[in-house]
Amino acid sequence: MIHDLDRTLEELLKLDLPQSIVDQVTISFATPNNQFPPASVPLPAVNLFLYDVRENRDLRSNEHVVERRADGTAVRTRAPARIDCSYLVTAWPSDASNSPAMDEHKLLGAVMWVLLRHPTIPEAVLQGSLGGQGLPLPTSALQPGHLQNLGEFWQALGGRPRAALNYTVTLALQLDTPEELGPVVTARTLRLDPVES
Repeated sequence: MIHDLDRTLEELLKLDLPQSIVDQVTISFATPNNQFPPASVPLPAVNLFLYDVRENRDLRSNEHVVERRADGTAVRTRAPARIDCSYLVTAWPSDASNSPAMDEHKLLGAVMWVLLRHPTIPEAVLQGSLGGQGLPLPTSALQPGHLQNLGEFWQALGGRPRAALNYTVTLALQLDTPEELGPVVTARTLRLDPVES
């Protein structure tokens, strides 16, 4: 499921970034450590590093959902678990750039514009298991993330601090197999017996 989210975010950026950027930029999901970029990631690049995955307890529900089918039967499932996947988004200019900081900021600004435009991930870009879930995938861009201290984060990775955006997508994870309920009662008959006098 997480790899489908990576593919979905890549598709979203390719769809909404200006074509001039899409033609030049690599989209990566590698760890932005002091060895970045790996040989497989030519620069310039946009990197979405998945740094945190946790249950969204605010959206937790113990309710069951009953879904009626066209054939007159129904199934019941427990509400899905909601999972927050948090990314640290960074931009990496080309080594040949004459103004790397400006190029980094320009690229990061373009990515920020795309991420802020979509409070939920559009269905048209959903990949693999994320398609057809029935629940929207809400996003949160530029909000405080789960990283307590960005300076310590960069130090732990052995890299230099750089401009970064926090981006979180909330997935729905179905935990149960639907339970067959059988035919749905759609009519009720009321029978009155005559009263004897």
